[in-house]
Amino acid sequence: MTRPATTDDASTASADSPWTLRDYALIADGERGALIDPRGGIAWLCAPAWHDGAVFNGLLGGPGRYRIRPADRWNVWGGYYEDGTLIRVSRWVTADGIISCREALALPAEAGRVVLLRQIRAVRGPALVDIDLDVRADYGRHPMTQMLRESGTWQARTGSLHVRFTGAAGARPDPDGGLRTRLRLPEGGAHDLVLDLATQPQSDSLDPPALWDATERWWNATVPDCTDTAAPRDTRMAYAVLNGLTSANGGMVAAATTSLPERADTGRDYDYRYAWVRDQCYAGIAVAAHGPHALLDRATAFVTDRILEDGTGLRPAYTVDGKPLPPERRLPFVGYPGGGDRTGNRAGRQFQLDVFGEALQLFAAAARHDALDTRAVEAATMAADAIAERWTEPDAGLWELENRWWTHSRLCCVVGLRDLSRRLRTPASAEWSRLADRILDATRSRCVHPDGHWQRADDDAGPEAALLLPLARGAVPRTDPSFSLTRSQVARLLADDGYVYRFRHGDEPLGDAEGAFLLCGFTMALAAHAQGRHTEAARWFERTRSACGPTGLFAEEYDVAQRQLRGNLPQGFVHALLLECSARFGDATDAMSSAGW
Repeated sequence: MTRPATTDDASTASADSPWTLRDYALIADGERGALIDPRGGIAWLCAPAWHDGAVFNGLLGGPGRYRIRPADRWNVWGGYYEDGTLIRVSRWVTADGIISCREALALPAEAGRVVLLRQIRAVRGPALVDIDLDVRADYGRHPMTQMLRESGTWQARTGSLHVRFTGAAGARPDPDGGLRTRLRLPEGGAHDLVLDLATQPQSDSLDPPALWDATERWWNATVPDCTDTAAPRDTRMAYAVLNGLTSANGGMVAAATTSLPERADTGRDYDYRYAWVRDQCYAGIAVAAHGPHALLDRATAFVTDRILEDGTGLRPAYTVDGKPLPPERRLPFVGYPGGGDRTGNRAGRQFQLDVFGEALQLFAAAARHDALDTRAVEAATMAADAIAERWTEPDAGLWELENRWWTHSRLCCVVGLRDLSRRLRTPASAEWSRLADRILDATRSRCVHPDGHWQRADDDAGPEAALLLPLARGAVPRTDPSFSLTRSQVARLLADDGYVYRFRHGDEPLGDAEGAFLLCGFTMALAAHAQGRHTEAARWFERTRSACGPTGLFAEEYDVAQRQLRGNLPQGFVHALLLECSARFGDATDAMSSAGW
C-alpha cells in the first residue's frame, strides 16, 4: 500500500503528468467541483466542500485517482458540454471505434455529500475500458480502508468520508489500496458508475436513471434561455459555470482550484476556492443585466449576510459558508508545473474599499428587479456608512497589493453610492449622492493625470485597466474627456493583439511578467459599448471570448504568445463579465450587424 504523500517523489508516484489548463473540463454542483482531464481521469475534487481537502489530487501531483479510459491507448480525445449544463461528455476515437463517457455531479446537491455520475457508452464498435478508483481524503493523507463488497456495491472509508461505489462489482483491490477492473461493452451498450462520498453513512439506493433524470431537470430549470444575447451558447455556458461555482447559501467560489500558476516559478499561485465579495457582486450584476434569475437572489443574500455580520470590518473573501479564510499552509506535493502547493489565502485579512462600492452596485441592480428585501436594504445602508467612514483610508485594492490610495476603489464607491441613491428613496439617499460627489471631487483632484486620464493611484501615474469598469458604469459622464483618454491610454499601453493586461510591471514588456487579464478584456468591451463605440466593443468582446480552451472554460489570465490559459480554473468573474457583455450587447444578429460583419 502506498503511504500518504510526504515528499515530492511520493506525491508524484501515482499521478499522471498534467495537461495544459485549457484541456481540463469542470463538473460541479455548487458545493464542490471536479476537473476532468482528457485521459478520463478526475484530476481534482475536494470533498465534502470546496475548501475541504481534495480526494483526487493528481492536478498537483498528489495521490488519489478515478480514471475511466479506453484500454486502447492509441486514441484521440475530445468532448463537449450538453448545452446549458455542466454535464460533460468525454469522447475518444480509438483505432477500432468510438467510446464516450457522460459525467456529472448529481443535483440537487447536498452539503455533506457528493455523488459523481459516469456513464460509459460504446458509440461505434465494441468498447474495452479500464476503470481505476483510489479515493484519498484530506489531500491524499487517508487511503481507503474497511473495503468490502456487498450486493455488488463497494464500500470503504477514507478519513471522515464514507465511500460507496456501484457499477464495478467485478473490480478487485490492487496492492496500493485502490480498485481496478476492465469493462467490456458491445456496440451501442451503456454502463453506469456511481461514486458516493459522504460525511455520514448512506443507505439509499444509488439508482443511475433517477439520479441522471434529477440532474438534467435541475439544469433545465436553472439556466435561462439566452437567445437575446450576443453569444447565446457561451452565455448559457457562463450561467452554467456560475451556478456550478455557487453553493446553496449563495457563496460563489472564485475558482475550483488552488495553486495553479499565473506565471511559471514566480510564486504567484494562490488558493481561489473561496467566495470573494467582489466576484460575487460581479456575478450578481451580470445576471441582473439579463434578468431577475435565481443567481441574483443568491448573490444578494450572501453579500447581505456578510455585511450584516461584519459591517465596516467586511472581509474581501470568505469560505462559501461565510467563515473566515484559513491561513496559508503548504501541501506535501510537487505542485502543478511552475506553481506551488498551498491552501488558504491571506487576502481574507485585507481591507479592500472597493468591495463596499461593488456591494452597493449589486444592491442597486437587485432593486431594479424589485429583489431587495428589508435585510438587504439594511446591509446597503451599512455599506454606505462604511464608505463614509473609511473612504479616505489607503486600501489593498482590487488586485490585493500594498495599501495605497487606489483610484479604482474610490470610483467604485462613487458608482455604488449614486446607483443606490437613485434606487432607494430613503432619508439617506440625498446624503449618499452628496458623498459620491465629494469622493469624486477628491479623487479627481488627486488621481487625474495632468494629461487628463485617470491614473492608478494618487502616487502612481501608470495606466490601469481596472479603471474601465467603474467608468463604464457611470463614475463620470460617458462624454467626460477623462473617460475617453483613459480608455485610449489602456488600449495603447496595456493591449497586445487584442488582449488587455492589468497594468505594467516596471519596465518589463507586456506578457513577460504575467498574462493578459481576461476580465480586463471584457471590461474594455463594456467601456467601448458605454461610449457608443459598438463596433469596437464587439471586437474586444470577440477577441477576449476566443481565449477559452476547447472545453469553453476561462482561467484568469491568457498567455498571448503561447495561446495558453494561466491561473486557477475556471475563473468565475471572467465568466460573469462575459455574461454581462453578452447581455448588454443584445442578440447575435444585432451585434454582428453593428460590427459590420
